[in-house]
Amino acid sequence: MDSKINKLNERIQQAHLGGGQKRIDKQHAKKKLTARERIDYLMDEGSFEEIGILVTHRTTDFGMDKEIYFGDGVVTGYGTVNGRLVYVYAQDFTVFGGALSETHAEKICKIMDMAVKVGAPVIGLNDSGGARIQEGVKSLGGYADIFYRNVQASGVIPQISAIMGPCAGGAVYSPAMTDFTIMVENTSYMFVTGPNVVKTVTNEEVSSEELGGAYTHASKSGVAHKTSANDIECLEDVKKLLSYIPQNNTETTEKLEFNPGDEVRDVLSNIVPDNPNKPYDMHEVISGIIDEDSFYEIHKEYAENIIVGFARLGGRSIGIIANQPMFLAGVLGVKSSTKAARFTRFCDCFNIPLLVLVDVPGFLPGTDQEWNGIIVHGAKLLYALSEATVPRVTVITRKAYGGAYDVMNSKHIGADFNYAWPGAEIAVMGAKGASEIIFRREIAAADDPAEKLAEKEAEYAEKFANPYRAARRGFIDEVILPKHTRRKLIKAFSMLENKEVNRPKRKHGNIPL
Repeated sequence: MDSKINKLNERIQQAHLGGGQKRIDKQHAKKKLTARERIDYLMDEGSFEEIGILVTHRTTDFGMDKEIYFGDGVVTGYGTVNGRLVYVYAQDFTVFGGALSETHAEKICKIMDMAVKVGAPVIGLNDSGGARIQEGVKSLGGYADIFYRNVQASGVIPQISAIMGPCAGGAVYSPAMTDFTIMVENTSYMFVTGPNVVKTVTNEEVSSEELGGAYTHASKSGVAHKTSANDIECLEDVKKLLSYIPQNNTETTEKLEFNPGDEVRDVLSNIVPDNPNKPYDMHEVISGIIDEDSFYEIHKEYAENIIVGFARLGGRSIGIIANQPMFLAGVLGVKSSTKAARFTRFCDCFNIPLLVLVDVPGFLPGTDQEWNGIIVHGAKLLYALSEATVPRVTVITRKAYGGAYDVMNSKHIGADFNYAWPGAEIAVMGAKGASEIIFRREIAAADDPAEKLAEKEAEYAEKFANPYRAARRGFIDEVILPKHTRRKLIKAFSMLENKEVNRPKRKHGNIPL
């Protein structure tokens, strides 16, 4: 008994000294870290204060009274990341496979409650085999307690999940309700039912990696917002993500020092091709507008026809939503609409201004899209942007056709500023398709229908396929040269910094889910 007490006292002393760990460096990049090593690397040196180090489980069934570990499989506490207060929990796979028990859940709930009270982010480092089956419904109740707190904290404090090992069954729903999920490649997976159950029920042969690995969730399901090559890179990603977001929903992100000087950028003048059907990379436009090397993309491998991510503009953190002409011509589809809607709502929750870059020929046609609910998914993006009260600025770089023009942060749904480049086309549809409908009788009656179509197409394009008609109606605030875009945006967001919107009193809206 004395030896146990001595060991415990030694562990407590180490915990109070910041875990007693040697600081982990990037030489460990390929190594899977322990729970305490992960916290040690994530937090500022010496800042971590552990909570609940003496907690043990309360189960006596199945011989569990003979296997008692202090901490009960999860390390919880608070400290600082780059000087900012955060709360963190790290599941310890070396204790019962990180399985969640009643007391394990209570420790997580305690720091989540504290985080909401003081207004600081919560970071979960997940590495668990799931519910502790020896505890039965008590462990299931523990999961539900965590889920409930995820929902109560949503939109109040940022919540980030790092999946650094297994995360299966009911355990997946907590990360799914947090704001961002980062998965470690080759060592982490998430699924509701594992490969064995899938084989039994559907007769499908599938590996854990194929079913729920990092690449699967980053590219196919969209569950993972980002993947990292190893534990060290994952923790660096968490740190970088935190740098773009505020502590809570009452604060804004810290403005970095900014020295004006390169606001006119000629590089933007040569990105959009003269041929309206030729693609270009919207990343080049983003890079030409923002502060150098400040773009942090979210959901990069998922629904690549739209780009979302954080950047800095004049030292301020902003969220960017941009159509990507390199993929499916930048059309809006089921996945891209949901991806952009989710990102919009996060930025609106945490006072992050939105920049929307538009080059959209419409919604993706086809039975697959219609049968999978493009109507309701497109409505999610429309709803999210209409609901957002943060500063919202739009730049139309080339095409803005049909209903997609409305959805992509048009003036009509509450955008604060809408700019267009001189070559922008704002119309119900492209000149060729519109001419075939409007002038079909004249074209059919012509001696040379092809020549007549070309003539009418040019006539329609001159009248509608430009930004000036919309500008005359006030739907576009200004037609600007591409090279002046950065300067205009810095001024616009600076002017909108103290924007406030009062909404009608209601419990909440009913977004089309």
